[in-house]
Amino acid sequence: MARITCTAGGRFEGRVFFPYVLLYTTLYGGFGIMSPFLPTLLQARGLGAQEIGLVLASSTLIRLVTGPLAGRVADLLNALRAVLATFALAAALCGLGFLPARTFWLVLSVSVLYAAALAPLTTIADALALAAAGPPSGPERHFEYGWVRGAGSAAFILGSLAAGEAIAAVGLNAIVWGSAAMLAAAAGAAPLVLERRAARTRRKPGAGDSLGALLRLRSFRLLLVVAALVLGSHAMHDAFAMIRWKAAGISPLMASVLWSESVAAEVLVFVLAGPPLLDRFGPVVAMAVAACAGTLRWSVMAVTANVVVMALNEPLHGLSFALLHLACMRLIANLVPAGLAATAQAIYGTVAVGAGTALVTLASGALYGRFGAGGFWVMAALCMSALPVIAALRRTVGADEKHDQNNQSAMS
Repeated sequence: MARITCTAGGRFEGRVFFPYVLLYTTLYGGFGIMSPFLPTLLQARGLGAQEIGLVLASSTLIRLVTGPLAGRVADLLNALRAVLATFALAAALCGLGFLPARTFWLVLSVSVLYAAALAPLTTIADALALAAAGPPSGPERHFEYGWVRGAGSAAFILGSLAAGEAIAAVGLNAIVWGSAAMLAAAAGAAPLVLERRAARTRRKPGAGDSLGALLRLRSFRLLLVVAALVLGSHAMHDAFAMIRWKAAGISPLMASVLWSESVAAEVLVFVLAGPPLLDRFGPVVAMAVAACAGTLRWSVMAVTANVVVMALNEPLHGLSFALLHLACMRLIANLVPAGLAATAQAIYGTVAVGAGTALVTLASGALYGRFGAGGFWVMAALCMSALPVIAALRRTVGADEKHDQNNQSAMS
């Protein structure tokens, strides 16, 4: 097979890379078909606003349990692909339960089962992709994680657009069938990807593969705080940006263009800009850049909704979200013991980011109701508060690197 040069001194391996593209596009394509329209589907099943809120909150709570649990099981069994395929197929089947569901309790039951099956999919896929990609530098680097994650983001956009057309043509049941088909395809793609344990560049003496060993890693705990603060701060934008823009007189078409700008910037950073920035400056510096970008982004949202300013502001999403996520993935790949890869991803994605976003979403309603767009100042403050944590993380990572160098010198 022909090879091309990969970043950071590696060699691109298409036979490793393309199955992951298939996995991520089917997974995120399925998410794009269903998730933007799920509240509308619940409303069409006869649920009121309060009942929809209860269903979505219950789904969030079950994810906090099944995500880490499934990740831990996958690590203990050393069977990430099998667990991923099983949960993807279960999600496809559970999603079909929305077709006959008409009463509140039946819809609630289907939604909780569906969310439980969805919870570990992206985190286990990330654990697999990071390991298969290879170490951040050197000849064993086969591809960049950001490439497959960017393909997933692009598939999400296409899935959402296709779902909108399908709903207009045949009704809301189209998203149930479409999402189930994509998740079933992801279950079929999971056995095709390479599953390997990534070589860890650092591991403290005596570090084991227990959950306690993972939580004792100070660098991992600091990373979780940074992710919860910066990524969680996006919750107010997701909940109220459209409302803010509509109140400012921005048309629905222009609002969709602004939203698409942010997602396009996300893809650009995942695929092109992010990996070289991480190679050049390191993940901790990239985190600081992301936190500063978030601070600027939410500060602008707090003071204006001018459409030209928004068109310049929305691409900051590429830095505040995508670059932060890439930096976290790079650090997790470097710091976490190999036998805890899926567990670490589940704690990062489900507990830190998921729970953090849920809490900020709850707070955002009260903040926007009380202060309007001024509530975005609180989101800016969350990003600013991440900077001291990032500084502490930099010191911790630097101390670990010095410790490892001393150990290598002593052994030689």
